Amino acid sequence: MSPSVRTRFAPSPTGYMHLGNLRTAVYAWLIARGQGGVFVLRIEDTDQERFVEGSVELIYDTLRQCGLDYDEGPDKGGPFGPYVQSRRRDIYLDHAKKLVEAGGAYYCFCPKERLDALRQEAEAKGQAFRYDGHCKSLRRETARARARNGEAFVIRQRIPDSGATAFEDVIYGRIEVDHGQLEEGVLLKSDGLPTYNFANVVDDHLMGITHVVRGAEYLSSTPKYNLIYQAFGWEVPTLVHLPMIMKDHSRKLSKRFGDPSFQDLTAQGFLKEAIINYVVLLGWNPKDGREFFTLEELKSAFSISNINTAPAIFDLEKLKWMNGEYIRKLDVERFNVLALPFIRQAVKRTDVNLDKIGALVQQRTVVLSDIPARIDFIDALPDYDKGMFVNKKAKTDQANSLEYLTLCKDALSNLQTWEPELIKQRLFEVIESRGLKPNTFLTPLRIALSGREVTPGGATELADLLGRDDTLKRIEIGVNKLTA
Repeated sequence: MSPSVRTRFAPSPTGYMHLGNLRTAVYAWLIARGQGGVFVLRIEDTDQERFVEGSVELIYDTLRQCGLDYDEGPDKGGPFGPYVQSRRRDIYLDHAKKLVEAGGAYYCFCPKERLDALRQEAEAKGQAFRYDGHCKSLRRETARARARNGEAFVIRQRIPDSGATAFEDVIYGRIEVDHGQLEEGVLLKSDGLPTYNFANVVDDHLMGITHVVRGAEYLSSTPKYNLIYQAFGWEVPTLVHLPMIMKDHSRKLSKRFGDPSFQDLTAQGFLKEAIINYVVLLGWNPKDGREFFTLEELKSAFSISNINTAPAIFDLEKLKWMNGEYIRKLDVERFNVLALPFIRQAVKRTDVNLDKIGALVQQRTVVLSDIPARIDFIDALPDYDKGMFVNKKAKTDQANSLEYLTLCKDALSNLQTWEPELIKQRLFEVIESRGLKPNTFLTPLRIALSGREVTPGGATELADLLGRDDTLKRIEIGVNKLTA
C-alpha cells in the first residue's frame, strides 16, 4: 500500500462524458484506490471556445452516478487548489516566465497576419504548418522589454535543435522521438491562458500527481511535456497511456459520428453498473476470463500490467448482452424503480398494476428503452389481422382459434374473483377436460389480448394484468375478427 500515489481525472467541460473519458476516470480511480492513494478531479477549461454551460455539473453528476468519489476537486477543495484551470491564470503566467528563464520557452511576437501567411504557404506546398522559429533568437532582455511595453505576445516552447527525447510508458514501454519531429507550439496564449500542453504539466507537478493516466493519442505529445519537466528540473510522473477505443478497425469512437456518450447510454436504459463494467474491459484483460465485476471488486482485481496496447473495439451488442445480464440480476424493487419511466412512456392507464408489468418484462429486457414498444398494447389493443391466429408451432388455425377463444370467454365470464391463480385454474380445467396442449389452447388468447405474436408474458399473466372487463372485451374482438 502506498499512500503517496496520486492520480487525477482532468476532463474538459464540453457537454458530455464520452466513453474514453469515462474509462480514463475509472482507471485513474482504480489505480488510486487499489494502492490506498488519492484521486483528484481537475477541470481543464482553458479552451473557452469549447466550453458548454452546465457541463461542469454534468461531470460532477457522472462521477457521482458511477461511484467514482474523489478526494480533492473544485467542489471539495484541497491543498493544491484551485482545481479549475481558468482560475489558475497567474500560476501559469508565472511558470511560463520561469520556463523562459530556464531556457525551455521563448516570447513570440509574430502577428496573426504573418502566421496566416506562413500557414497558407505551407498549405500551398501540401505541407503541415510549423512555426519557423522567427522569434526564437530574440535576446531575453529584448523580449522582456517588448512584453513590458504592452506588445502582444505568446510564449512558445523551445525545442532543442538536435537530439531526441525518450520516455518510458507503463503500457507501451520505451518511446523515443527525434526533436526534429516536434513543433515549437504555443504554451501561453496572448490572452494569458495556457494551452493544454503547458497547463497539464504545471498542474500535474504542483498537485503532486504521481501517475498520469490518459489516452494513447497523447503519446506523440509526451516528449514535449517531458522537455518541460526537464527544463524545470521536475520529476516526470509515471505515464500510463491507454489504448484507443475504436468504433471499428479504422475509426475512433467519436460523439461527432453519432457514437454514444455515457449520458446517451443511460438515457437509453443501460445500467451504470453495466456501462462501467464493460468500459473497464475495453483495454484491460483480467487474464482469468472473468467478465463481471463490481466497482468494489475491481479495486483489488485491476492491475496496470494487464492493460493492452492494442486498440479496443466498442461492441454495442456485447454491451447490450452485459446490460441484459445485469437487468436480470436486479432485485424486483430496484428494477421496477428503474423501469417505471419507460413503462410510463407506453402505459398511461391507471387501472393496471405497474409492478406486475415490471415482473412481466424484467427477464425479457436487454435495454430499458426496449420496454415501451413491448407493452404499448396495454393501453389500447392495436389493430391486427386475423391471420395472426395461424401459428404452425402452436398448431392453431382460424377455426380452432375461434373455438378456443369462445371457450376462454365462457370459462372466464363466470369467474367470481379475478386473481391470477383462479384465472389459470379455470383455463387449465378446460385444457384438461378436452385433452388439449396448453400452448395450443392459450396462444389464441394471448394474441387476442395483445394483438401481438410476441408478448412479454403468457395469456394468463396478460389476463390478470388487463383485468376482467378489458380481457373479455378483447376476447370478443378476437371472436368478431375470426367470424367476420
